[in-house]
Amino acid sequence: MTKILFLGDIFSKFGRLAVKRQLAGIIAREEIDLSLANAENASGGKGLSQDSALELFDYGLDGLTGGNHTFQYSELEPMMDNDGRIVRPANYPTPCPGRGWTVLETPGGVKVGLGNVQGRLFMNSNLDCPFKSCDRILEEIGKTGANISIIDVHAEATSEKKALAWYLDGRLGALFGTHTHVQTSDAQIFPEGLAYISDAGMTGPHRSVIGMNKDESISFFLTGRAKRYKPAKGDIFLEGVIVNFNQKGRAEEIKTLKIKCEEY
Repeated sequence: MTKILFLGDIFSKFGRLAVKRQLAGIIAREEIDLSLANAENASGGKGLSQDSALELFDYGLDGLTGGNHTFQYSELEPMMDNDGRIVRPANYPTPCPGRGWTVLETPGGVKVGLGNVQGRLFMNSNLDCPFKSCDRILEEIGKTGANISIIDVHAEATSEKKALAWYLDGRLGALFGTHTHVQTSDAQIFPEGLAYISDAGMTGPHRSVIGMNKDESISFFLTGRAKRYKPAKGDIFLEGVIVNFNQKGRAEEIKTLKIKCEEY
């Protein structure tokens, strides 16, 4: 069996601190073989800087996925090109910095293919089809001899994520939804062994509106006038999922993780 941890969107410095304080204990208690996370909001609540990426790797994360804020920090682009531990959505039109999939290896020698796509519904209609992009990801990962395959679908609509899960069941080990920052209660194993959740949640401040200061969010809905949002503070939670995979790369168990952290 191979046990993999995936953390929902790491948000701002408070999310990074939650990883710093909690990750090592989770890995030890749960006997985690590989630790992954979506980190596209890890720097200031929007984007991922090179320093934040290196910080998260230092805390013990093995791989990071992206989303619609992946390119907020241009300084990250050379790192995305050269560091195989970071993936961005594969369905951005080419040419594009970085890679849409990679292969990581557990201490026990199990190869894990990690891919990333972004949804188009209510998001960016200029992107390539995420369904066909997943076909290409799995074809390329298959050539590497990877034992397990995982894709982070960074999307707004649950319908798009769920349809993609049914489309990939039997060919993919796990499909984790990210982006909405609200952990869903639909963690499940599909008939052909795909582990799924519509949204893995958010690792960061929950006394907020999806991570941002609540007062600014309320003001926007009342007035229609957008202002610069600032990351919130308080009620720090670490959220994600843990999946057990068998030797054939199929998921046998998925459970959600939600840990209340001390205030920072």
